[in-house]
Amino acid sequence: MKILFIDSNHSLLHEMLEKAGHTCDLNYNWTKEEIEKNIHLYDGIIVRSKIKITKEIIDKAANLKFIARAGAGMENIDVSYAESKGIKCFHAPEGNRDAVAEHAIAMLLSLFNNLFRANKEVREGKWIREGNRGVELMGKTVGIIGYGNMGSAFAERLKGFSVNILVYDKYKNGFGNSFIKECSLEQIFEQADVLSLHTPFTEETNYLINDSFINKFSKNVYIINTARGKCLNTSDLVKNLKIGKVLGACLDVLEYEMTSFEALNTNELPEAFQYLIQSENVVLSPHIAGWTKESNMKIAKILAEKILIL
Repeated sequence: MKILFIDSNHSLLHEMLEKAGHTCDLNYNWTKEEIEKNIHLYDGIIVRSKIKITKEIIDKAANLKFIARAGAGMENIDVSYAESKGIKCFHAPEGNRDAVAEHAIAMLLSLFNNLFRANKEVREGKWIREGNRGVELMGKTVGIIGYGNMGSAFAERLKGFSVNILVYDKYKNGFGNSFIKECSLEQIFEQADVLSLHTPFTEETNYLINDSFINKFSKNVYIINTARGKCLNTSDLVKNLKIGKVLGACLDVLEYEMTSFEALNTNELPEAFQYLIQSENVVLSPHIAGWTKESNMKIAKILAEKILIL
């Protein structure tokens, strides 16, 4: 097969494909127009998030057998239309699920123990102990929404912290085990101290976490989002941070990210974002939860293996 690489990836991916006899064109700098003009020449394309693979692009891809995304989410690919044309769609959430799970734990522990503030203060010569008294994770109830690759990996990491783990997944059942309890969304609202979101971005999950959702929790709650930025309404989050309904937030993703996930739209970022960057009970990172050296290689290997069984 002749395969077009639209975005850069770990070299292992094209090396494995070439070793199997396929031709890989690494055209990372092609514009959208160049991709559309030449896509009919290829049997497969490898993308990350540079462009959206729309119906219009798919219609120009007369010989396409597969679309492979080097990552987890598939929202930048019209999967249903591609599959209706007989085009296989692959992704590799197995490759970065461990990285995402570890990152979510790291953000939560940093928030609970005031590590970013304390680190800054010590560097400034301030030795404040009482003001940085932390909160223990042990004994808390953690609610997880979404029990796919990311949610299950996060639950696995939580096992050693002696927490109560409640998991809700609208599309799965029968996954409860010795350390997690499969439950309803209502049970999470009633019992959770911490909420961690692990859903894909779809029409259904767009602004899933909003003011109404947050105020269904019986307790004041901490929120972790390592899924997609637009699954959470930032203005509603800030409203509830200000009144203490949300005690703190860990956000690796923001609704203001560009489609590429590689930058914020810095043109007139709203007041809600300005609040987040000033808040000491919010931990932020630039969509890097799944972005480790190990995950880069694992994603490449897993994606190559899926393509090679075509």
